[in-house]
Amino acid sequence: MQSLAEHFRGDDSGRRPAEALTGRRPSSPSTAAVVPIDCGFTKTDLALATIPGQDDFDPSHHPFSEDELKPQPIVKKSRKQFVPNELKDDKYWARRQKNNIAAKRSREVRRVKENQIVLRASYLEKENIALREEVHKLQQENDMLRKRLHEYEP
Repeated sequence: MQSLAEHFRGDDSGRRPAEALTGRRPSSPSTAAVVPIDCGFTKTDLALATIPGQDDFDPSHHPFSEDELKPQPIVKKSRKQFVPNELKDDKYWARRQKNNIAAKRSREVRRVKENQIVLRASYLEKENIALREEVHKLQQENDMLRKRLHEYEP
């Protein structure tokens, strides 16, 4: 009588038991590629999350650092100070224009970062679902193999 390992090896020599039974290599974190996820993001969605001048944002390859995800402290907005017309010289208007540009840039960067986080969260949720399904399939395969193993044990 041949051993269980020899039985599974059969003409599929060198293949693992699960691979010999199913004809495919089982997925594992060390050997398998990431489960392919189709998020259905439009080019517009990705463009809204892309910083101008950089490559398109890819939610599957963009982990955020802990610092990026920490809640930012709320800065109390200072009250506007009235500036009389006679003090509004060229220097004042240059500062105002520079500040307006900086505020606009800051809002744009914040909006892009929020869009990136939304896309990444959506991607991770879908990846999580796909990975849970993969785990479920592997558990079923494992149960089936255990039952087959019991058939050959005395």
